[in-house]
Amino acid sequence: MSAQRGRHFLQIPGPTNVPDRILRAMDAPVIDHRGPEFARLTLEILEGLKRIFKISGHVVIYPASGSGAWEAAVVNALSPGDKVLMFETGQFATLWFQIAAQLGLNVDFVPGDWRHGVDPAAVEARLAEDRKHEIKAVMVVHNETSTGTVSDIAGVRQAMDRAGHPALLMVDTISSLASMDYRPDEWGVDVTVGGSQKGLMLPPGLSFNAVSDKALAASESARFPKSYWRWQEMINANKSGFFPYTPATNLLYGLREAIRMLEEEGLEQVFARHDRLAEAARRAVRAWGLELLCLNPDEYSSTVTAILMPEGHSADKLRKVILERFNMSLGTGLGRVKDRVFRIGHLGDFNELMLAGTLCGVEMGLAAAGVPYVKGGISAALDYLATAAIA
Repeated sequence: MSAQRGRHFLQIPGPTNVPDRILRAMDAPVIDHRGPEFARLTLEILEGLKRIFKISGHVVIYPASGSGAWEAAVVNALSPGDKVLMFETGQFATLWFQIAAQLGLNVDFVPGDWRHGVDPAAVEARLAEDRKHEIKAVMVVHNETSTGTVSDIAGVRQAMDRAGHPALLMVDTISSLASMDYRPDEWGVDVTVGGSQKGLMLPPGLSFNAVSDKALAASESARFPKSYWRWQEMINANKSGFFPYTPATNLLYGLREAIRMLEEEGLEQVFARHDRLAEAARRAVRAWGLELLCLNPDEYSSTVTAILMPEGHSADKLRKVILERFNMSLGTGLGRVKDRVFRIGHLGDFNELMLAGTLCGVEMGLAAAGVPYVKGGISAALDYLATAAIA
């Protein structure tokens, strides 16, 4: 590749662009993680995270990727051999299933077509059959990054309640946290899994478990071996503003700044912005004559749009052309949709002009790669954004 000039467009659905404010916040000397200044930092962050997660319980911060937070959720709340209910909504649901199975859980993994979210009716039916209450947890990915499909978490909780089932509800929000409406207290979610590198606008390296009182009580009898991931040790240390082991100090500086930025805008405004930009992206896709992977409009993601390639055309070739010609990275197809799908990430520190540039790069790339399409996607998106901005 020849030398590129100008800003690189990182339009994958995470890690996302890190704002200058957060980069500057992290560009600071490391401080004593046993000292009073650090304790004040930790306590401020933990209170802020409760507001971002919309939870009254505990939020545990790990120096880890989202996969670590998946494992932490499992080993704290469950025991070897426990039966859990999971749903194949895409690649990340599949990866969480693999972690659960490798750890020794008995997983009822309901097959899916990767084009729909979790069906609450299927949840209710499975739980109604479980008269002995052998299922200990229902585990759902809220926003499936690989497919651009959202599952109805409130609907899942209502299904569990109709079935009168006591299972824990555990939800992955790695690509929806701080970008899409999510209400764990209101929806009765017991464990929420999150990550730093998407809606929180940070580099990778931090992950989270937001824990209800019910989940914390379950952890007291959970029998998985654990040390690094143990909730209670972390919660005990956090009460005074500290951690049981060395934390990712400079990422925490960035996290504090991210919380401030989100609250300056207002969470509801953050969600509305993501909704607006996602709808504009989808209008461009339709105008191009291409097909969205997600089939149900009620399940469209506001953080990522997954687009099917026309038959006989390679998504990876298109992505390569766009990277080499226009210095823009798009998300690859994963798992069973590898080379059939490309994904546009539109989350985090992102606005209308950034989306316009992204869509220009895609439309030019379609032409350069010889992919059949109809011109006009950019105009369709911009016409919508002009109207939506006025409203």
